[in-house]
Amino acid sequence: MKPFDFEALVNQALTELPPEFKRQLDNVAVVIEEWPTEEDLQSIKAKPGTLLFGLYRGIPKIARGANYSSLPDKIAIFSGPILSSSPNAISAKQKIKEVILHEIGHHFGLREDEIRKAERRRKSGGG
Repeated sequence: MKPFDFEALVNQALTELPPEFKRQLDNVAVVIEEWPTEEDLQSIKAKPGTLLFGLYRGIPKIARGANYSSLPDKIAIFSGPILSSSPNAISAKQKIKEVILHEIGHHFGLREDEIRKAERRRKSGGG
């Protein structure tokens, strides 16, 4: 898949987000990076061999004070791991949507276990 094709999939996934999530993405930049750095992997205490699909870099909304103003937070989408684990564009787009929703959870201040629980609920049709 060409880089501009991957970018188009990310843009489609962002366009298809529910409006209530889109409204919450003020001051958040979604960026595409090829692979996570060693520092990225260390920041989440990743085990060897972990495929990291995305990473939230910023201050969660619940941790911000009244006078918060900063450079935009970032959601990095890693094209290498997503493409290496996706057999086709449809699968890649679905993975991108899942990653964006997951990282938005971190933007809202949710812990990893809370996000995983919400993902399981959503996949089972429970919300």
